[in-house]
Amino acid sequence: MAKRDYYEILEVSKSASVDEIKKAYRKKAIQYHPDKNPGDKQSEENFKEAAEAYEVLSDPDKRQRYDQYGHAGLGGAAGGGFGGANMNMEDIFSHFGDIFGGHFGGFGGFGGSQRSSGQRVRKGSDLRVKVKLTLAEVAAGVEKKIKVKKYVSCSHCNGSGAAHGSSTSTCPTCNGQGRVTRVQNTILGQMQTASECPTCGGDGKIVKDKCTFCNGEGIVREDEVITINIPAGVMEGMQLSMSGKGNAARRGGVNGDLLVLVEEEPHPELIRDENDLIYNLLLTVPMATLGGSVEVPTVEGKVKVTIAPGTQPGKVLRLRGKGLPNVNRYGTGDLLVNIGVYIPENLNKEEKQTMEKLGKSDNVKPNAAASRNFFAHFRNMFE
Repeated sequence: MAKRDYYEILEVSKSASVDEIKKAYRKKAIQYHPDKNPGDKQSEENFKEAAEAYEVLSDPDKRQRYDQYGHAGLGGAAGGGFGGANMNMEDIFSHFGDIFGGHFGGFGGFGGSQRSSGQRVRKGSDLRVKVKLTLAEVAAGVEKKIKVKKYVSCSHCNGSGAAHGSSTSTCPTCNGQGRVTRVQNTILGQMQTASECPTCGGDGKIVKDKCTFCNGEGIVREDEVITINIPAGVMEGMQLSMSGKGNAARRGGVNGDLLVLVEEEPHPELIRDENDLIYNLLLTVPMATLGGSVEVPTVEGKVKVTIAPGTQPGKVLRLRGKGLPNVNRYGTGDLLVNIGVYIPENLNKEEKQTMEKLGKSDNVKPNAAASRNFFAHFRNMFE
């Protein structure tokens, strides 16, 4: 099947800046993230597709080749890191680990093993947890303590899997390498493949007597309370990566990571827009006409706002610095107060007489210029 246009996938124009492309990818990554769409294969494909598009459009050289020659200019793949049909979720998570910037690492790995200087090092699997934050906690940053059930090193055998006093010997199948190599004859010639040793499970050693507390695995399942320091300005969908706080590896190795998915609790009055906050303020007709002062909510509490006489519906008051801090410390957003005017539906006799009298005054009748300005304001809001 033909590949879709990368700009179309991220929903950006061909003149989009790098920041616009990064922002668009971030939205797609959150929308189709596997943690938000468990078991949804289509979302997983969309997630991979967006990652492939971002990998190309965020790289100046690849983007230039793509703009000039299309997909053919990339040699049939997204280039460099992983690309095309060979992409898998772990590649994406590790490759774009810093897409949210700052303290936030990738969406995580899937455990397994690593190699260093030719020696195999077993790695424990990662853990994923979700943490819900209020807007006040997002604004100030917060320390959270969570209890997780995880695999830890067995204290009885110190994680070796061997019973006390039991000895270990080098695995005869792999000679202590933990991996076995096989050579197969194919029509293209001999092909060599390496895989985990089936005898020792990749350890390179054979345990004579297994530890009875962990059944030779070297790990046991226990509860652990972990303290998480969440910086101010985090956003829905971000993940904090805590190295070494995941599951312990079987029979030694390095621990996996703890990946903390951030979720936001809706605020009863304020709406978040990136680092800005929005509050919809409904004025009475007299207040909009005569002016005065009203209280509006902020994350820190109520503040007074002055309403100028003749304030029109649709006007936006900007309170500088009353929004949320940027997670990378690039400043603080604003509080935007959208003005609306409440028109009463039921009036008593005296109120109706007052309104009728007011309606006959030329001072309250809109002229042509006022009408043009009013509707131009609303038109600009939606363009």
